[in-house]
Amino acid sequence: MLHQGQCEACRKDAPRATPEERSLWGQEIPHWTVVQEHGVDILERVFTFANFTQALEFTLRVGRMADEQRHHPSLLTEWARVRVRWWTHAIGGLHLNDYICAAKTELLYE
Repeated sequence: MLHQGQCEACRKDAPRATPEERSLWGQEIPHWTVVQEHGVDILERVFTFANFTQALEFTLRVGRMADEQRHHPSLLTEWARVRVRWWTHAIGGLHLNDYICAAKTELLYE
């Protein structure tokens, strides 16, 4: 279970997730999609809320979790929605850390 994992420090020589790993790990976070920006694969999900206050509170929970994991997402907080994007800058793509943090983000939304 990904959400029980702990992120490890990611080095520039860390391997990117293989297509097989991405497929397997993606099954645990079915609401997430992989988008590409400037040739980099990114895990992305938009979470919806009833109002801005709930969206902001969720953003803060994700931020605290990211600090605990020492792995930080891109967060865009708007009225009643938050876009969360995970990828590993050091390798310019997706790593196990991104999938772990996406799964932990799901738990914060539930």
